[in-house]
Amino acid sequence: MRRTLIALALLVLLVPAGAPAERSDARAAVSIFYYPWYGTPRRDGAYAHWNQRGHRPPTEIASAFYPARGAYSSSDRRVLAAHMADIRAAGVDQLVSSWWGRGSPEDARLPAIVSAAKAVGLTVAVHVEPYGGRTPETVAADAAAFQRLGVREIYVYGPQDAAPADWAAALRSLSGVRVFAHTSLAGFARAGGFAGLYTYDVLVNDGRSFGRLCAQARRAGLLCSPSVGPGYDARRAVGDPRVKARRGGRTYDAMWAAALAARADGITVTSYNEWHEGTQIEAARVRPGYGDYGPAWGARGVAAERAYLDRTAYWSDRFGARRRLRP
Repeated sequence: MRRTLIALALLVLLVPAGAPAERSDARAAVSIFYYPWYGTPRRDGAYAHWNQRGHRPPTEIASAFYPARGAYSSSDRRVLAAHMADIRAAGVDQLVSSWWGRGSPEDARLPAIVSAAKAVGLTVAVHVEPYGGRTPETVAADAAAFQRLGVREIYVYGPQDAAPADWAAALRSLSGVRVFAHTSLAGFARAGGFAGLYTYDVLVNDGRSFGRLCAQARRAGLLCSPSVGPGYDARRAVGDPRVKARRGGRTYDAMWAAALAARADGITVTSYNEWHEGTQIEAARVRPGYGDYGPAWGARGVAAERAYLDRTAYWSDRFGARRRLRP
């Protein structure tokens, strides 16, 4: 284990010999992580995820916040259409849909997600989670299947469960698809044959490391898409005592500003609707016993319900303007 950790540390500092990985000229834009795993008895036969850790929806849910749409089903086409409209209006270019392997509810819902996203002008990427039996080889096979749906970008969460050489061998077989690694180790992503990296975790990666991370990525010929988010609170859902306060929107602003200062190629937002971890920017209802978004940018109560969607549009526009100015 000690030798492995030393090797990974060296990978951060040293770019392997030989030509750098090909860096796509097509810059990534603003992407957002999306969770299509919610279920209700009416649509799906039972509640899914809202009832995590023994909670009893719809009055009591596994979240520190309560969605403005209530405890919804991700298989409801009307909800899906409303989500896509929200995301597009927020200036986001790409939806990154959480995916837990073939045959999972997230897999079954993916074609509908692609269709709804396409209807509003969004592209879709897939967030390949650590599903049972996942290997670099299975991810490469998954990527081929995603391409048949028109999905050409993949984000791999927790790729350190396999060696960089194994990732490089598996990803070498792919054509016409970009794969991003969830890591802050540019050397690992470079050695693994990934096109770029992202950080996802907005609790640990608060933006102060973005400048260093993106500089290392550029030296390694990688795209850098650090993740920004409004805060973190998973106490009700999983009992995690750690909290990252939203500070009336200042947490979100600070992370966006750090990503722009780092000259990021793309920005990933954690998240649209990960209600368990309290990272969501989807509209939240004012409800007794739950947090609300006030005083986000001076707005309180009902006026603050959509504050994070509106602020995302502001930052997305600034990021887009900055990208257009680059040579």
